[in-house]
Amino acid sequence: LHGDNMLDSSSNCPWYKGWEKETKGGKSTGKTLLEAIDSIEPPKRPVDKPLRLPLQDVYKIGGIGTVPVGRIETGVLKPGMVVTFAPSNVTTEVKSVEMHHEQLQEGQPGDNVGFNVKNVSVKEIRRGNVAGDS
Repeated sequence: LHGDNMLDSSSNCPWYKGWEKETKGGKSTGKTLLEAIDSIEPPKRPVDKPLRLPLQDVYKIGGIGTVPVGRIETGVLKPGMVVTFAPSNVTTEVKSVEMHHEQLQEGQPGDNVGFNVKNVSVKEIRRGNVAGDS
């Protein structure tokens, strides 16, 4: 990165006194963009809540079947779980869960996952549906 107050404090901007923000851990202050980015606290991602997974897309993959994809917002997604898609009210079992072409034993909140489902057509579920545990 190039520019004033990106990585290091700059003398080219004497009028700029810096930034400050209140956080749960107290007050954060800084002068650079890098310090501002470093001060961002990641959101709490509850694994103890019910599964909520809004679908980003649904693919039909030859030899595998129907693969919905999306980011897990709350809860966990595991192979063998029974999930229901709202509002279409389609219930099915999860055969496998993958992230970046690697099999997962369990998808956590914040993970962008694809999961293979049994006996569901691409026409039955679509982008915008939300998968939840049954």
